[in-house]
Amino acid sequence: MAPAPSRTSARPSATLPWNAVELAPVVLVQGPEGLLAERAVDSLLELARARDAEAEKTEIEAVTYQSGMLTVAASPSLFGEPKFVVVRGAEAAADALIPDVVDYVASPDPETTVVIVHGGGVRGKKMLDAIRASGAPVVACEAIKKDADKLSFVAAEFKAAGRRADAAAVKALVEALGNDLRELASACAQLVADTTGTIGAATVDRYYGGRVEASGFRVADAAVAGKAGEAVSLLRHALATGADPVPLVAVLAMKLRTLAKVAAMRGRGGASAKDLGLAPWQIDRARKDLSSWTPEGLAAAITAVAQADAEVKGGGRDPVFAVERAVLVIAGAHGTGR
Repeated sequence: MAPAPSRTSARPSATLPWNAVELAPVVLVQGPEGLLAERAVDSLLELARARDAEAEKTEIEAVTYQSGMLTVAASPSLFGEPKFVVVRGAEAAADALIPDVVDYVASPDPETTVVIVHGGGVRGKKMLDAIRASGAPVVACEAIKKDADKLSFVAAEFKAAGRRADAAAVKALVEALGNDLRELASACAQLVADTTGTIGAATVDRYYGGRVEASGFRVADAAVAGKAGEAVSLLRHALATGADPVPLVAVLAMKLRTLAKVAAMRGRGGASAKDLGLAPWQIDRARKDLSSWTPEGLAAAITAVAQADAEVKGGGRDPVFAVERAVLVIAGAHGTGR
């Protein structure tokens, strides 16, 4: 008689958001956003212990993994308690882990939950393919980069905590701490714990107003958009809080080089992100920016940044003045494109 088909190959692998996980004998938590991965694992453990309060948690570090560790960790205990096994750092897995996972997912213990946490990349492709082919759910923990997604994340944090924050407060918090998702989550928790009533922009400013992100990227974005006053204000704040003129000029130069690359490819039938050495979102952003630039304006801006670069690296007497002048020239060169 032919063997029965494997239970784990009966359906295609489902991709789930980090905040809507489902318990299964094997779960892949994949993506570079560590906070979301941790929350996904915590939610899976809650589900496991809601099913059986005696569920025993075991953690394995993939980088130090030795052959057979998964089998031992996932085996039923002497007293029959279900197991919950987390394999962390599978993106840097020791060689021995990959065949052990491939073997395990072919016939997992239905009373055990094994969670493989993989931060992204190509390491362990055979293992990842086997997990997906088995029908195990995949929990996506992609990095949150877009401001709109960060705003949604913050709003969801307050909603989950049962607190209301107005739109201005959410925006202010993202502007203050938007580079780090963990900081955003921590700030939401602090505001919920320390305040009452609706959280407004004034409350956020009182806690985090001194940390508004005035990085070179925001300075460059404002200058390229022709917003001279905003760009100079952000620049002065950045300098006042310890930013160095040299990397600020470097960011301005990088922004303009991106515009120049995309502009140069306009008449060549288009180019892929790989051809330009840019991410797709960078190309999309550059195309939008270029709609308000002429070739002459772009050339003037690039010349101004080149001059500022020389001056902040020792060729001038006042590096602060040099970078501010470059910002003003860039904003002034912004104009209606053809």
